[in-house]
Amino acid sequence: MSEPKPKFIGRSVARLEDRPLLMGQGRFAADVSFPGQWHMRVVRSPVAHGRLIAVDATAALALPGVHAVWTHKDVAHIPPIPFRLTGLKELEPYRQTVLAKDYVRYVGEPVAVVFAADPYLAEDVADLVELEIEPRPPVLDASGATGPFDAERATEPSVIRKGYGDVEAAFKAAHAIVSLTLSTGRHSGVPMETRGAIARYDEARDILEMHGAAKVPWWNRDHIAQMIGRTRANMHLLEGHVGGGFGIRGEIYPEDVLVCAAALVFKKPIKWIEDRREHLIAANHSRQQQHNIRTAIDADGHILAIDNKFFHDNGAYMRTHAATVPDLAAAMLPGPYRVPAYRVAGHIRLTNKTPCGTYRAPGRYESSFVRERLMDAIAAKVGVDGVEIRRRNLIAKSAMPYDLHLDTLGTHIVYDSGDYALLLDKTLALAGWPDLQADLKKRRAAGEKVGAGVAMFVEKSGLGPSDTVRIDVKPDGKVEVVTGVASIGQGVETAMAQIAADALGVDYSDINVVHGQTDRIDTGAGAFASRVTVMCGEATRLAAVKLRDKTLRLAAELMQTEASALDMVDGEIVRRGGIGPSMPLAALAQARPGELTAEDTFLSAHMVYPYGVHIAVVKVDTETNAVHVERYVIGYDVGKAVNPRLVEGQIAGGLAQGLGGALLEEFVYDDNGEPLSVTFADYLMPTARETPPLAILITEDAPSPLNPMGLKGAGEGGANPVGAAIASAIDDALQRPGAIADLPVTPQRLRSLLNTAR
Repeated sequence: MSEPKPKFIGRSVARLEDRPLLMGQGRFAADVSFPGQWHMRVVRSPVAHGRLIAVDATAALALPGVHAVWTHKDVAHIPPIPFRLTGLKELEPYRQTVLAKDYVRYVGEPVAVVFAADPYLAEDVADLVELEIEPRPPVLDASGATGPFDAERATEPSVIRKGYGDVEAAFKAAHAIVSLTLSTGRHSGVPMETRGAIARYDEARDILEMHGAAKVPWWNRDHIAQMIGRTRANMHLLEGHVGGGFGIRGEIYPEDVLVCAAALVFKKPIKWIEDRREHLIAANHSRQQQHNIRTAIDADGHILAIDNKFFHDNGAYMRTHAATVPDLAAAMLPGPYRVPAYRVAGHIRLTNKTPCGTYRAPGRYESSFVRERLMDAIAAKVGVDGVEIRRRNLIAKSAMPYDLHLDTLGTHIVYDSGDYALLLDKTLALAGWPDLQADLKKRRAAGEKVGAGVAMFVEKSGLGPSDTVRIDVKPDGKVEVVTGVASIGQGVETAMAQIAADALGVDYSDINVVHGQTDRIDTGAGAFASRVTVMCGEATRLAAVKLRDKTLRLAAELMQTEASALDMVDGEIVRRGGIGPSMPLAALAQARPGELTAEDTFLSAHMVYPYGVHIAVVKVDTETNAVHVERYVIGYDVGKAVNPRLVEGQIAGGLAQGLGGALLEEFVYDDNGEPLSVTFADYLMPTARETPPLAILITEDAPSPLNPMGLKGAGEGGANPVGAAIASAIDDALQRPGAIADLPVTPQRLRSLLNTAR
């Protein structure tokens, strides 16, 4: 049967998930409590590297209200935390145990845990646990010499190698070679809500629950269960509201495993809520890389080959993401440009810093900065502007689908669709590029340091392999959509309701979308890699179409007609043409209880590839060494926008985070490996004042051919090339091509740069 014409898809309808938050009815991890619960506090290493000699909990255990103290010997049976993505075999010896064994390798590493009657007592008691640690020299420079990880292994677990074509021949034939050394600083997602986990064991049902889950509850359920001797059937992970995800939240951390193990042992609910200092020193960091890149070009600036060697600082251990970030950096660096030959070697290095994972646009924020700096350097070498050199090297629309001859995340990279030149033109037009250039030139002549920069990128999204959705009609006619994804603020409930409503023929506000509850649906991939709208959206459409067809067949039996003669409009089963009796959906649900249900799965072997253009306008204040972003323009092709306002919100939020990494945010350490960015006085984040006026252009010129709705993801395009665009704009403001080689461009770095110029 034909599907009804879209009524909700493509509209910026109001979000369904906001009401409980606006009414003060949000339920975050810290809001979850159970009678008789114990509170857990982590005793963390105060040194960056050392041999763990002893842990003395005598004084702590003597205090009333202290129930237990665990060290590694209490959890020695629990295996190291496994890999979720890109888990190369050679990385496995570098995984983290839930409590330190023999060595500590970063400040903040869990060494022991205290269980007490209330959180304040637990915090005080943790300070009484004495650690005897024999300090060792820390390794802090990932691009320098390797050091010992243990008695058998050094601090370079692996090297990511990718490439194609004859790189050496291209460099021999080159008109010119452009070489750069570039670096991105260590920073991370810092959500409003810190991490938290609350575990409760129900002996009567033999069910272990963990509340506070996020991002990938089903994978975490399966693997935490394996680690502590449970089965997936007798363990549930339950998601509440989540105060920001950004890649950092929701992976398996030591604390998640510890609360679950403790709930089983003590038969008490165990609650752990992280404070802000803990978050800044213990939750995943990201981004820190140094690239030594060179390109061979012809006389007109066409790229002949790129050769890149980079060092990825992964901190002290390989956590759940394993090699994901350097792998993505290596694979996605070519971006929207023709690169006939390519070679990259990404050296994964361990240092005595907080371990790393993904952060919004992982590997792409870094590689887009490197690639777009390279494009600007080629433009300077050839003597043309940055826009022109990009035009000369863009992959043409006629080349789509475009095989990049590279792999990442277990998939072969084939750009599914795109018209990069068209989006560049549209974004330049939105920015008023010719008039903008004339105005900037006039202002520079008057003594201002102002400039504009352009950056282009290709994103990846819609990672498979599958998503399953079940849809039920309740007796009151309301519709429940049960999914295997998670919500981290991106508007899951609204977007899935819009898709289901159009396919079913009901109002989107009559749909309740369930997510993040492993007890409601057995399988789910969660929310990462900008996958939800693509994968879950198509699964939702398939299940809704199946349910609509089934509903009309059942209604036809009661209405004594053919299903083909019926339609469903606004929750009412009607005869096509509008002649004859109708039946409310609720009436059918009551007449055929339990029958109005359908489930379907969407399978996908390839990712989809949205793309975009960023334009930044900045002013450099030579008195304060500050960079003021005056304007920002983003063009982004999302294939098909289910809810344009949600896409705009994703882009705007990503921009703010990209600005932080470009100008403000950086985790720094002293020579002993002591973290210096442990409060918001030291780790600076952008506020509304630093976030510029933003113009967003969402286009739908290149719908994906890989799913019927043409969807592509929107979660990471706002952050991806921000560092690159800001760097290009600062170069222009200073009239010094290649001036910016390191992010973030802090006032201290800018002052040094300006002093060098003088």
